[in-house]
Amino acid sequence: MTIQIEFSADEIEKLNHERYNHPHPKVMKKMDALYLKSQNLVHNEICRLCRISESTLASYLNQYVEEGIEGLKKLCYKGQPSELMKYAESIEQYFRENPPRNTNEARDAIEKLTGIKRSPTQVRKFMNKLGLRCLKVGFVPGKAATPEKIIEQEEFKKEELEPHLAEAKDGKRTIFFY
Repeated sequence: MTIQIEFSADEIEKLNHERYNHPHPKVMKKMDALYLKSQNLVHNEICRLCRISESTLASYLNQYVEEGIEGLKKLCYKGQPSELMKYAESIEQYFRENPPRNTNEARDAIEKLTGIKRSPTQVRKFMNKLGLRCLKVGFVPGKAATPEKIIEQEEFKKEELEPHLAEAKDGKRTIFFY
């Protein structure tokens, strides 16, 4: 089945531009397929070059006919909802009261609360969705034994620690002590 579409010179130029310059690769692929269609290639050749199926090409063409170039830029894929989202409120509340020290600790806590086990990467993504993030932790060196180390500690205190403490007093930084 061949879908006949007439392309204006302006539309061809826009398709050519978007197939290389759009930020999302899926949209770039759609634009590429439509650009090849505007160059009067047959459908099976477009499918071979773009590595898409006939039905995918047909859906791109129908989307273009119905909504134009702007319609091709829409991304409708929403993905599958995470099972953890059912427990998002209780997990978030738990982590606000008991912040985990690392992703593995968060993973273990989530498994204990929900019975759902996820990889550290998935836990990190889930926590980002909740607005929780990892904080960088610094350290204060121990007592120095040599004169060089004493000088190094004094420099650290003046150049790094005291400015960070001042920022904390101004509310620009959070500092935790263990």
